[in-house]
Amino acid sequence: MKVIADLHIHSRFARACSDKINLESMEEAALQKGINLIGTGDFTHPTWLGELKKELVEAEEKGFYRRKGSSSGVRFVLSTEVCTVFRDRREHTRKIHNCITMPSFDAVDSMNEMLSKKGSLSSDGRPIISMSAAELVDIAVRSDRSAFVFPAHAWTPYFGVFGAISGFDSMKEAYEDQEKHIYALETGLSSDPEMNWRLSALDKYALISTSDMHSLPKIGRETTLFDLDDVSYSSMLSAIKEKDTKRFTGTVEFFPEEGKYHFDGHRQCHVSIDPDKQKGVTKCPKCGGKLVIGVLHRVNDLADRDPEYRPKGRQPFIKAVPLLEIIAYVNRKTAYSPLVESTYKDMVSRLGTEYEILVNVSVEKIREGFGEEMALAIENMRNGKVTIEPGYDGVFGKVDLLNREKRKETFGWKQKTL
Repeated sequence: MKVIADLHIHSRFARACSDKINLESMEEAALQKGINLIGTGDFTHPTWLGELKKELVEAEEKGFYRRKGSSSGVRFVLSTEVCTVFRDRREHTRKIHNCITMPSFDAVDSMNEMLSKKGSLSSDGRPIISMSAAELVDIAVRSDRSAFVFPAHAWTPYFGVFGAISGFDSMKEAYEDQEKHIYALETGLSSDPEMNWRLSALDKYALISTSDMHSLPKIGRETTLFDLDDVSYSSMLSAIKEKDTKRFTGTVEFFPEEGKYHFDGHRQCHVSIDPDKQKGVTKCPKCGGKLVIGVLHRVNDLADRDPEYRPKGRQPFIKAVPLLEIIAYVNRKTAYSPLVESTYKDMVSRLGTEYEILVNVSVEKIREGFGEEMALAIENMRNGKVTIEPGYDGVFGKVDLLNREKRKETFGWKQKTL
């Protein structure tokens, strides 16, 4: 059975997350996206956990859950994210976001009981706990041997395990003796598998992708793909751990340049720096303040291979732009406009799920139903024929699907300043 999974989700109880997030709305969004396995998110939060226990029942697929009374086919896996804050041996403060999945509520209860002794679980759906990343892994594994812990958005500056601001240079350095239990990492929106392949030290880890969604439209903006004969929690984990290309079949990725930490930069001064072209620049050329060192810079620092390196037996991946963004771009609207929302619903109703539209529906069928520009935008996305203004310092990049800005420059359409 083909499984499209999004394992890193947040509830309305996590900071800066939509108050519209509940299990029913998550299931509805997943169906539109074409996702059939989603994380619950935030199982450490007492109120949210109460809702999960009330509304979910064990599914036929062992280790997964379904919503009571629902026959949609969408399955849930118990998941959370924990921020560990600690000082390393050199007294440097480290802040790492870690994702965790569990196969049962008993395992969740056991872990939460141990975590509650280290810090508050009710203040945020993504709790901030004063403990080392190694200690968190130890607690998770002691709660259940099949606990799955992986670094969240591994390269982002502030909370990534390899982030420029508080991260480490190796997984072993970050997780110490518990690194033996880490067998995957989340690449995050600002990096893709190709960038991670440049580090031979990461060859042993599976590269997975998730949305880290804070609002319903963001579900599934990145996903991990499986083809499982035995659909179960243990089967999913073994496919990841073994990097079995027949069962763990790939990922759906952002164009990493669209991620909001791809380049170095300083948001307040609107300064973006390409570390490949401006090497050694660490201060803002406008104000002299520190630049936020981005993901590409960090990959360059730690890489021991050329960007063109491709490992054998690797999982394939697809680069995609969320359908709402494509519709907004084609119509020159914001992603939250009524026209974009109604067009999205119309496309999903007539052509299939968002995943099918982005990946499989014929360009001709898209053209017949929604016009030349929509078809060409999706075709260009599939073929990587796009222009991107990379993101930096918390600012998302801009994907030009029809290369409009390039055409303006070529044909002199750009307006001059008065």
